[in-house]
Amino acid sequence: MKAELPKAYNAGEVESRWYQQWESKGYFRADAKSDRPAFVMVMPPPNVTGSLHMGHMLNNTVHDVIARRKRMQGFNTLWLPGMDHAGIATQNVVERELRKEGLTRHDLGREKFVERVWQWKEQYGGIILKQIRRIGSSCDWSRERFTLDAGLSRAVREVFVRLYEERLIYRGKRLINWCPRCHTALSDLETVYEPVNSTLYYLKYPLKGQPDSFVEVATTRPETMLGDAAVAVNPMDDRYKKYKGQSVILPLMNREIPFIEDAVVDLEFGTGVVKVTPAHDPADFDMGQRHNLAQISVIDEDAKITAEGGKYQGLDRLEARKRVLEDLEAQGLLARAESLTHNVGHCQRCHTVVEPLLSTQWFVQIKPLAEEAIAAVESGRTQFVPRNWSNTYFQWMRNIRDWCISRQLWWGHRIPAWYCDDCGGIIVSRTDPDRCTKCFSRKIRQDEDVLDTWFSSGLWPFSTLGWPDLTDDLKAFYPTTLLVTAHDIIFFWVARMMMFGLKFMKEVPFKAVYITGLIRDAERQKMSKSKGNVVDPLEICDRFGTDAVRFALARKGAPGTDIALSEDDLDSYRAFATKIWNAARFIFRHVDESDRLPLLEELKPSDLSLVDRWILSRLARVTEEVNRSVEQYNLHEGSRHIYSFFWHEFCDWYLEMIKLHPERSKPVLLYVFESALRLLHPFMPFITEELWQNLPHKGDSIVIAAYPELDPELLNERAEAQAELIQEIVGKVRNIRSEMNVDARQAVPVRIATADPAVIRLLSEAREYILKLAQVSGLEIVTQLSGDRLAAQAVAGGLPLEVPLAGLVDMDAERARLQKSIEKAQQEIAKIVRTLANASFVDRAPQEVVEENRRRLAEYEDQVTKLGEGLKRLG
Repeated sequence: MKAELPKAYNAGEVESRWYQQWESKGYFRADAKSDRPAFVMVMPPPNVTGSLHMGHMLNNTVHDVIARRKRMQGFNTLWLPGMDHAGIATQNVVERELRKEGLTRHDLGREKFVERVWQWKEQYGGIILKQIRRIGSSCDWSRERFTLDAGLSRAVREVFVRLYEERLIYRGKRLINWCPRCHTALSDLETVYEPVNSTLYYLKYPLKGQPDSFVEVATTRPETMLGDAAVAVNPMDDRYKKYKGQSVILPLMNREIPFIEDAVVDLEFGTGVVKVTPAHDPADFDMGQRHNLAQISVIDEDAKITAEGGKYQGLDRLEARKRVLEDLEAQGLLARAESLTHNVGHCQRCHTVVEPLLSTQWFVQIKPLAEEAIAAVESGRTQFVPRNWSNTYFQWMRNIRDWCISRQLWWGHRIPAWYCDDCGGIIVSRTDPDRCTKCFSRKIRQDEDVLDTWFSSGLWPFSTLGWPDLTDDLKAFYPTTLLVTAHDIIFFWVARMMMFGLKFMKEVPFKAVYITGLIRDAERQKMSKSKGNVVDPLEICDRFGTDAVRFALARKGAPGTDIALSEDDLDSYRAFATKIWNAARFIFRHVDESDRLPLLEELKPSDLSLVDRWILSRLARVTEEVNRSVEQYNLHEGSRHIYSFFWHEFCDWYLEMIKLHPERSKPVLLYVFESALRLLHPFMPFITEELWQNLPHKGDSIVIAAYPELDPELLNERAEAQAELIQEIVGKVRNIRSEMNVDARQAVPVRIATADPAVIRLLSEAREYILKLAQVSGLEIVTQLSGDRLAAQAVAGGLPLEVPLAGLVDMDAERARLQKSIEKAQQEIAKIVRTLANASFVDRAPQEVVEENRRRLAEYEDQVTKLGEGLKRLG
């Protein structure tokens, strides 16, 4: 029904009304019993501690555009939301709260601390899900999940037990990444390597039995020498072959350690001799395994020196470094030091320097799982968009190491393993045992550790659907269709979902992986708090409108490409929303209660004006372009097409042209505007719903209205060519008026030269449009131009035209204008000639592209000829 729209579009007021209605009416719910084809996406679960940032805004925009379109196309669309319990992050937040009360988690004990975390989660957690609603995300909230839900916890335990039973999960003492601040093991992926300005120290190790003879070793961590088990050289290094089989005396510890040869030693690093510390370096650990070296732990979980470090016991690692260097120098065993920049591992969560430590932990034997996940992407069962990100996936998967999955935390999925104090047995069980399954003793205790957060997240596509039970949801919605995520969690999350999905569901978890880029500032700098360039998405949604922010992200966000976002971008798309609003205000002035939305078959082309036939054809063409682009996940192209259509063709041309006969064009006007709103809806859901509800329409909401599809019968190339000719004529006359500074109130006469009967007929029919839109006093169709020296000339669609400007024009300025137009055309000619002279281009480019270049060349050459004639007439 018709409504009187406010003069200005109030985005905040409109947005606050519609989302609640959409959710309450169940428009976003999928139906596991439906026989419609399914389209399924799972939301990358944000941390329960999180709040919305621009990365979330981009990810949700991409998801929502795709989900809304698929829903409108009739797909049984499920976009499943949820949150991650975020082990370390959440525990850190609650521990900070406890510190304010003068308490630690140990003061509370495990059970009370976990209760406190759950209380925090209920009170403060999940703010981000409310914020996700705020930006219009059309998730099925009836299926919202949390990674510590009972159902998901059951799935986690089932996976752990099955992998343990297949000996793909094991407990062992290995070198792991340890965070002394968080007091937990970290996976390789949770260790972030950052460049650090450091010092490379050259230490002198005395050769056994050879007084005053030394070898020099280079290290950035002299404190770890206390745990050295050998020195090593490359077997190809001729400089040190004489030392084969010999030993050195470890300084400060006075311990004999052997010379060994190993191919991993870099001949170019330092002196070519390296110290080997198996308990504190990953490469040294592997070397120690190969050569059966002792594992001497000299640094503990607090990053302090152990009893194995002798007189340095109890010192912090950095203080120990200082003391070791002082003592080496005092003994004449510090040869030299030089500056070095190298990568050092830091805890992803707290940024403390990670300590490689020997520790008994739980691991997944990952290679058997990785092999099938690699094959699935190689065969195309899962495809990356853009494709080049598959290379990143392969690089990591083909060099994958066993995954340390135990964490020394209290918040998370506790490892389902129990230890018997009587027989030393380990019980891994789906249910909590009350006694040892081997000796039946009741003296059993559960492992204190919890699982890596990414273990439960890796099950997300099927655990959220009810697995291990074969639920209706699991049957209807697995595998999912599309995963949308950022490239920085390809390893953390995408790879693990692939491995677990193939292992436990025997099918890939998703058919495509859309990789988004990063949001950067206007200068393409990465956003960070330290730079002060972080943008709050909710704040800019309040300022510019959510629809404008969503459209800006879709328009600029090509798959895998970083986005430089500026306020100018946001302002331009706020202006786009205003343009649509103002178009609606014009349309509603001509709509009354009796009007209805016409059926397509009622719009018979033979009864329609040229401009109506043209806009219907353009609608059909842009519908095809938008559908093709979004289907291929090129949202930036789809949004470009709809923007160009709405702003330029519909608003700038069609609405202006039909102002001459609004009632005659009203059926087409209503049909096109309503269709265009549906086409735009996935990108800008709020304003389109508001306007659609005030138009004659069918159905309860645009959310569940049909998405426009190409109707070939509407395509009319002749009408498009004719309308474009009229628009070009109007444009050329407007340009002349502007360039010659003709008073805006002054109408001008126009002559167009043609002898073509069809063109003459067209110009006669379109005369009223030219007169109105170009402010023309009279249109004269002639066989040739007058040659009047005071007539400004141009070429529109191959037609010479002139605007007599006697008394209104400066002849010198007109000569300059013509000369400038000729030079511009000649520049274009030169560019096209260079392109066509490139044999590689002509041979490899599609034939239609080559032909298009040749056609444009002929057009520009014709323009130069005709403009030159005009210049000649001016003398």
